[in-house]
Amino acid sequence: MLRVLFVGDVYGQPGRRVLAAHLPTLRGPDGLRNFDFIIVNMENAAGGFGLHRDAAESALRAGADCMTLGNHAWHHRDIHALLADAESYPIVRPLNYADPATPGVGWRTFDVPTRVDGKPGPTERLTVINVLGRVFMDAVANPFRAIDEVLERPDLGSVFVDIHAEATSEKAALAWYLDGRVAAVIGTHTHVPTADTRILPGGTAFQTDAGFTGPHDSIIGAAPEGPIQRFLTERSYRYAVAEGRAELNGVALELQDNRAVSIERYRYLEADHREDDYGHSQ
Repeated sequence: MLRVLFVGDVYGQPGRRVLAAHLPTLRGPDGLRNFDFIIVNMENAAGGFGLHRDAAESALRAGADCMTLGNHAWHHRDIHALLADAESYPIVRPLNYADPATPGVGWRTFDVPTRVDGKPGPTERLTVINVLGRVFMDAVANPFRAIDEVLERPDLGSVFVDIHAEATSEKAALAWYLDGRVAAVIGTHTHVPTADTRILPGGTAFQTDAGFTGPHDSIIGAAPEGPIQRFLTERSYRYAVAEGRAELNGVALELQDNRAVSIERYRYLEADHREDDYGHSQ
């Protein structure tokens, strides 16, 4: 049995803060949940757009074993150096870029030590795939066909798919298409956790969106004033990362032999948070 936690899109400094504070409490023999492997989507970790070195290192210190990305993958120049250092930074960027020279990899296989009754257990193999959707998104290669090619490879173990997409129909279609061939398909990008958590008939766990990890009193991470002004005026308006308490949203899974044994939504909300005299950073 492989116990996996997937954490939805980390957004800005508040998301990094709650991740750093709460993630270490969830694993290890004395952890609240004793997860064997933690995957974190870091698509919005750097001020709401992309991933930089400080954010990546913070997530790894907190206990992330793998980081996935999305449509803002290339927003920071740091990402090229991070993707080039695959040993230090276990990052999986979206698989379905058509250019074969795209930096980084769209899937990775990990050998994961497990624990049974608090004692070291067998090593389980886990493959993490990250794909972008195409509906209402930038033009990329077909994610369905891209995953088909990966699944032709041997010894993938249990396969986890993070589909970073806008349309709920596209996420659900991919999950049903892959049902019985992968252990889990979990959506990201829209930042609101959905209530359709389930295991499909073939044994694939699915949730349309895991939700996000970032400021609770916000509009999907942004301070409300920016989005409100854009809707009122129909003009561009600078968005700022919201302040205050943060929440962590994710999905907890138990996987075995490339099938899901269980799936449940996971949520943690800070009781309170006040910025110190030195302010905050994004």
